[in-house]
Amino acid sequence: MTAKIARVIDFETTGTQEDEGAEVIELGRFDVDLATREIGNPWRSFAKPTGAIPAVTKAVHHITEGDVQFAPALASLWPPFFAGCSQTDILVAHNAKFEQHFSDGGGRPWIDTYKVARIVWPDAPTHSNQGLRYWLEIELDEDQAFPPHRALPDAYVTAHILLRLLDLKTPNEMITISKYPALLRKITFGTKAKGKTYQEAPLDYLEWIRDKSEMDEDTKFSAHYWIKRRTAT
Repeated sequence: MTAKIARVIDFETTGTQEDEGAEVIELGRFDVDLATREIGNPWRSFAKPTGAIPAVTKAVHHITEGDVQFAPALASLWPPFFAGCSQTDILVAHNAKFEQHFSDGGGRPWIDTYKVARIVWPDAPTHSNQGLRYWLEIELDEDQAFPPHRALPDAYVTAHILLRLLDLKTPNEMITISKYPALLRKITFGTKAKGKTYQEAPLDYLEWIRDKSEMDEDTKFSAHYWIKRRTAT
């Protein structure tokens, strides 16, 4: 069976995946019909955490303890959240490793629109979902796109980015891209090659990044990719 829908999801949480004990406090999703390219079936809910919401995360999404005081427990929300999404359908998120930290998606395939956007639009000035929204000049229903950094509006924006990507890549191509770390274009750190593209940076520096540095997986993967590409005969 082939996928009929791409379920675009977004979580708001009490912290990042690096923060011990971070919890999901809001879930949102839209479905994209892969045959008609229609966006619909919105769903969202708050989830009651077991701990406090730190001030630093409140400052991002503005969700407070009062908002979630009477919300259901997260465990009770997974069935309605995934309802109508078969095992062959696709889950979509922007920077999906964040959502994947809190849910494996029940074994469904994933598309990470952030990773795919980096391949398709390498020269975009930013690859955040809101940045791509404006760079691509996507026309949206402002009532559904607002406020940013909330689960349902962010899923709505990502769904429209997915539609643009579907003009350029098939779902299976995007699933394959999403299995690998993000391919970066520019070096944004240090002094030796900051501001240069990986294609311009000295090969010995890329080899150091790949073999000896403690950089993140996206950076090391990008160094390895460009070393192979530049030294291929």
